[in-house]
Amino acid sequence: MSTSPILQDPQLLVRNEESTDDRYGCSPGLRPIPLLLQYGLLLIDKPAGPTSHEVVAWVRRILGVDKAGHSGTLDPSVTGVLPTGLGEATKVLFILLFGTKEYQAIARLHESVNENQLKTVLDEFTAQIYQRPPQRSAVRRQTRTRTIYELEMLEKRGNLLILRVACEAGTYVRKLIYDIGEALGPGATMAELRRTRVSGFNESGRITELHELVSAIAAWKEDKSEEKLRNAIMPVEEATKSLPPVFIRDSAVDSICHGAQLAIPGVLKLSSTINKGDVVAVYTQKGEIVSIAESEMASQEIAEETRGIAFSTKRVIMRVGTYPKMWKHNTS
Repeated sequence: MSTSPILQDPQLLVRNEESTDDRYGCSPGLRPIPLLLQYGLLLIDKPAGPTSHEVVAWVRRILGVDKAGHSGTLDPSVTGVLPTGLGEATKVLFILLFGTKEYQAIARLHESVNENQLKTVLDEFTAQIYQRPPQRSAVRRQTRTRTIYELEMLEKRGNLLILRVACEAGTYVRKLIYDIGEALGPGATMAELRRTRVSGFNESGRITELHELVSAIAAWKEDKSEEKLRNAIMPVEEATKSLPPVFIRDSAVDSICHGAQLAIPGVLKLSSTINKGDVVAVYTQKGEIVSIAESEMASQEIAEETRGIAFSTKRVIMRVGTYPKMWKHNTS
């Protein structure tokens, strides 16, 4: 019998102890390649030129998968981190849409400015700002607020600046640089932009270029070598680490896969920090993501009660039949 290491986390409240049947499911890190291709997450290093949609289409063809999707569109000219889900992993990409984004941008000042003035203006923009999306944006053009968490000048050469921007999702960096230029006086234009981080994923991690993906799938198909492919593709569970975890009995898994709500008796262990209304990740005891759910109670209440609905299922990730059916239809 196997258990997930996260089950030993001291922050978990324990309702019950129960073993898991190794005949069903699989620890995320031990998934065979065909299964990893259905529950996998890639950090593609998007090149300049193609759209994000085109890059994902190439990934789908390269890997021979039926379904793939990305989180957070990058304009054709923009490079960098493009999280891409394979198969069932596309269902968790929405989690990343709300995380912090980080960029490195090259800005061209239209005239030289005093460095003290530049620092003062950059400090002023490290705050909640008002933005109106540009005319060619895909969203409705209305003024909205976005938070700039960090705005750092990494280098200055003549009228060219290299800026690091950590910001709220939905921030238009091109517009930010335009507004900084207006505040400085002579104006500024964005010359280049690269996304370096999406939520908890950054370019210093397992980022993969498309040609590396071609090499990795060829090594697996032709030489039965899995190393390159496993280095490129992460288990989908890497995307749900930011959510409070809930671990359930084997007997509850298939009912959740059919869309049932998670009742208290099905819960074995859960994060001690859950409040009513929180979004959580529901896992098997082996650490496989089953669903994304919303809590109907706080952690302590769930730990102490014996009946009632603990979590409402919002999005099912695991395929039906991964675990055996151990529930009965209510015919009353």
